[in-house]
Amino acid sequence: MRLRRTIIVLLIIILCFLLQTTVFQVWAFANISPNLLIIVVSAFGFMRGSREGMIIGFICGLIVDLFFGFYVGIYALLYMYIGFINGLFQKYFYPDDIKLPVLLISLSDVVYNLFTYFFMFMLRGRFHFLYYLKSIILPELVYTMVVAIVLYFVLLKINQLLEEKEKRSAKKFDL
Repeated sequence: MRLRRTIIVLLIIILCFLLQTTVFQVWAFANISPNLLIIVVSAFGFMRGSREGMIIGFICGLIVDLFFGFYVGIYALLYMYIGFINGLFQKYFYPDDIKLPVLLISLSDVVYNLFTYFFMFMLRGRFHFLYYLKSIILPELVYTMVVAIVLYFVLLKINQLLEEKEKRSAKKFDL
């Protein structure tokens, strides 16, 4: 039961990472591509709760750290916090309402980019925040939101199917 969910979520993470680093790099506008891993972490965070949001966030961040990070653990910690914070909104989550997911995904993307600016640029003496805001943060936010609307419904449907199978499996063991 849990093994099925774990395998499917890991496949989703790997697929989104591969899409983010290959296909969406080709479809990049002004060298900006959407952050699919933020969408995955945020979506599973508020659909499944803080615990799963943290675990999925840690895995996504660790993948980013291993492939693109200067130090292992920075992105893992950031994604983990994003998953945790999104998980706090699980009690306000309604599958039919897209406003909360879009808002949380957009806030998560902005927090991710501000963190990246602060630790990767500002601490190295690059203080061009307005340039970074208008050339990277805002375009990536828009692109991520457009992709999030589609990807969110795919993730929601997968989560609903997994929950349905888990409930059916649990009923088999009830006496």
